[in-house]
Amino acid sequence: MHGFTSIAHVALKVKDLDRSLDFYVNKLGFEEMMRLDKPDGSPGVWLVYLRITDDQYLELFPDGEGDRAPGRDATAINHVCLGVDDIDQVIAALEKAGIPLTVQKKMAADKNWQCWIDDPDGNRIEIMQLMPDCLQLEAIKRLKANRA
Repeated sequence: MHGFTSIAHVALKVKDLDRSLDFYVNKLGFEEMMRLDKPDGSPGVWLVYLRITDDQYLELFPDGEGDRAPGRDATAINHVCLGVDDIDQVIAALEKAGIPLTVQKKMAADKNWQCWIDDPDGNRIEIMQLMPDCLQLEAIKRLKANRA
């Protein structure tokens, strides 16, 4: 099937909206774009949109149940990956913001630099810097050559 252009947004159910906004807005630097009220007219926020890029967003839905997201082996979305231009600069900014790395910077099997953090609800976030010789870029070249 053709026509898909991107992953437009990822939606997370969070336990404490204010705590999550502090993490994603104040520490990671995503801008709050808009809030939607509950569709049934009851008081409160239904969801908050955060801008990652002009066409990629993170949606936060408050009032999640439980204390932590399922672990890495649970059947669910495993993690969100945020691409960066300079992983060392981002690691320094994370440290300054008090966000610990759960996995230290390493060269991954796909030949990209990566490190990992958790959000306040335990959602795993990979930080990845694409490298010129990475497997993803090699695969894209092959796909484009096969289409020609």
